[in-house]
Amino acid sequence: MTAIETVRVDLPGRAYDIRIGTGLVARAGAEIAPLLRRPRVVVITEDNVAAAHLEALRAGLAAAGITAEALILPPGEATKGWAQLERCVEWLLAQKVERGDVVVAFGGGVIGDLAGFAAAVLRRGVRFVQLPTSLLAQVDSSVGGKTGINTAHGKNLAGAFHQPSLVLADTGLLATMPRRDFLSGYGEVVKYGLLGDADFFAWLEGNGPRLRDDMDALIHAVKRSVEMKAEIVMRDETEQGDRALLNLGHTFCHALEAATGYSDRLLHGEGVAIGCALAFETSARLGLCSQEEPSRVRAHLDAMGMKKDLADIPGDLPDAAGLLALMAQDKKVVDGRLRFIMVRGIGEAFVTSEVPGAVVEEVLAAALRGA
Repeated sequence: MTAIETVRVDLPGRAYDIRIGTGLVARAGAEIAPLLRRPRVVVITEDNVAAAHLEALRAGLAAAGITAEALILPPGEATKGWAQLERCVEWLLAQKVERGDVVVAFGGGVIGDLAGFAAAVLRRGVRFVQLPTSLLAQVDSSVGGKTGINTAHGKNLAGAFHQPSLVLADTGLLATMPRRDFLSGYGEVVKYGLLGDADFFAWLEGNGPRLRDDMDALIHAVKRSVEMKAEIVMRDETEQGDRALLNLGHTFCHALEAATGYSDRLLHGEGVAIGCALAFETSARLGLCSQEEPSRVRAHLDAMGMKKDLADIPGDLPDAAGLLALMAQDKKVVDGRLRFIMVRGIGEAFVTSEVPGAVVEEVLAAALRGA
C-alpha cells in the first residue's frame, strides 16, 4: 500500500485533516473512530457508489466496531435540490442523529454538497466526514466547507459554510471511474496550476497523461491540489477575497452548465476546463498576458483528450449575448458587477471587476464561431 499523505486545514476551532492515499475505505473505521461518541455513523450515498463500494465501507467501519445505516439516493446533478435535501434531513432525524454523531458523505461532489448541507442545517449543525469517490470531489468540493444545493435560479444558490471534521480521499477508488468522469475531475486539478503554481502546471504537462496508470503521480496531483485549496481556504474561509481565485474558469463554466441544462452534455470539470481557456483568452485580449498563454492551456487540454472549446460541447448554445446574460446570474456578482478571475500568466490569477462586458461578449462570439 502506498503511504497515506496528510494535509491539515488549520482553521481556528475547526481544524481537520485531509488524508490521501489508497486503502482508506478499508481503514475508515480506524480513521473515523476518534471522532465518535458512540460506535455508529449514518452514511448518505448514491446508487452507483453504493453498488461499487458500500459493502467495503461497511466492512471498514465494522473492523473498528462501528455500525452504519445508509441512505441511498439517485445519482446525478438533479439530486442536489430541495426535494432530496428534505429527504436527507427527515431521514437523519428518523435515525435519531444527535449533535454528537457523525454523518458520512460517501460519493462525488453532488453527495458531498448535499449531505454536508443536510448536516449543516440538522440541529443547527452536526459534524460530518467527507469520503469523496471522484477525482473532482477529492481535489475540490470535499475540501473547504462549501455545502449547498441548486435551485430553479441557478447552481449552489442555497447553502452554508460547514467544515467537515475529516476528509478521506481514497485514491484507489478512482481506478473504477469512467474516463470522461476522471478527465472532468482533472479540469479542477489543472485549474490549481493555472491559478497559482506554474511549476505544478509544468509538472502536469509532463505527467498528466499517465495519472491513471501511476498511483504515486495521482496521489501527488491530488495532494498538491488539496494543499493549494487548503492554503487559500485558511486565508479566506468565506470567500471575501482570495478564495474567489478558486473560481478561475467558473463564471464561464456556470453559464455553460445553465445553457446545457445541467445535463450530461457538459460535466462540471469539462466546463471548468473550457472556462479556464476562455479566461486566459479574455486576459490575452485585455493585454494582461501574452497570446502564447491561452495557446499553451489549450494544448495541454488537447493532449489530455479534454474539451477545450465551445465547439466541443454537443448541441446548440445561446449566442454570446445569451451566455453573457447567464453569467450575470452568477453568485460572484457584487453590487451588480461580475467579478472575474483573470490572469497575468500561468500561475498568476487575480480577482477583478474591471472586465468590460463587451470584451467578454467578443471572446464568446469568437469562440462560438470557432475562431
